[in-house]
Amino acid sequence: MGCSRCHTEVPPASHYCYRCGGDVMGSDATRRRSYAARPDQAVTTFAPVGTIMPKGIVGHPSTYQFVLVAALLIMVVSAALGAAPLALSVAAFAVPLVYIVYLYDVNMWEDEPVPVVMLAFVLTFLLGAGWTVLSVMLRGNQGIVTPTLEGSVLDIPGLLITVLLVPVVGEVIRQIGPIVLASRPAFDDLMDGFTFGVIAGVAYASAETVVLYWSMLQIGFAGPNGVDSLQMIALLVLHGFCKPIVYGTASGVAGAEFSGLGAGYDGFTSRYARGVGIAIAAVAVFSLGTFLASHVANPATGLVLALLVGGAVLFGLTLLARNALHTGLMEAALEAAAREGGIGAEGELQFCAACEMPLLYQASFCSSCGLGVGAVQGTAETPAPEKVTVEETSAPQDGPTGEQEQS
Repeated sequence: MGCSRCHTEVPPASHYCYRCGGDVMGSDATRRRSYAARPDQAVTTFAPVGTIMPKGIVGHPSTYQFVLVAALLIMVVSAALGAAPLALSVAAFAVPLVYIVYLYDVNMWEDEPVPVVMLAFVLTFLLGAGWTVLSVMLRGNQGIVTPTLEGSVLDIPGLLITVLLVPVVGEVIRQIGPIVLASRPAFDDLMDGFTFGVIAGVAYASAETVVLYWSMLQIGFAGPNGVDSLQMIALLVLHGFCKPIVYGTASGVAGAEFSGLGAGYDGFTSRYARGVGIAIAAVAVFSLGTFLASHVANPATGLVLALLVGGAVLFGLTLLARNALHTGLMEAALEAAAREGGIGAEGELQFCAACEMPLLYQASFCSSCGLGVGAVQGTAETPAPEKVTVEETSAPQDGPTGEQEQS
């Protein structure tokens, strides 16, 4: 039995081609029903933790989820008992610490994990904390205070700062570390760009939460307090668990666009600008939800509405990120198949003019979308346009399961 995509002979029992990842037994040409990082899930599955930790969902599918659930329980119990400082600390640092452990666990960068994490996390944390202090002052508050949860007159200047200025400046800060790191030849893969963005996003969210709710660290042990404890729990779930994944996924999508696919990194392209715009818009909607919730007469109702808005934003970002990672992993194995098929490790890859996926050696047709290469490019040897980017094109894209090889 042969693969229709790369023409490799595969064993009769094979479901996917071992070279290009094509589905040789079904009609799912783009493998939408089989996520490249975890084939038993569809690409459109809502799995936010598995999305930001794609390398951990195979070997340790439940470890990180279990740790985050345990942290959530500790936070809930601490808040219910009135131990506000402990509850805030867990909420602010649970997701970042779990993510850093994940990076060490999967050995993302072998001999350089410390400088990578230090630059992407610590730098973003410090810059994020400084900007959050400044933004709080710009909103008219004196010092670092806890935002009100009580109904009040809508503050238009505060709304504009919260929904426009803070997301824009915040995303610029969150992109500094990923851009510096993804510009290095050792870290220019799509997965690297996405990971750096997630690191920066969770670091910024942690810093913002600590600054905004600094007064909670000074309360000490206040003891159980009924309704107030429930409101605190909802607030910390929103800012300690939902927000870091929203920020991390949003910045990860933008970081992936900066890295792009193929050799080297794409850099400051129009698609990177679009990715940054999507990240800013997602954070702006999340911030709008939390801002308006703080002006609802019933604080509990406001927090529920904020959680719903945050969940909706997270849902959209998760699907977007999974599509980007799926496309990157599929492209990576198509590239490997092309090199193994005759181009060689040092040969120059050619790309399809329609879907921008790698062309196999001496191909007359694109194995991904079926475009006749000679009809558009003259010959299969003609250099293709600029290298492929992260976002899906209108044409079908598929390729193998596997990590994008280092350029």
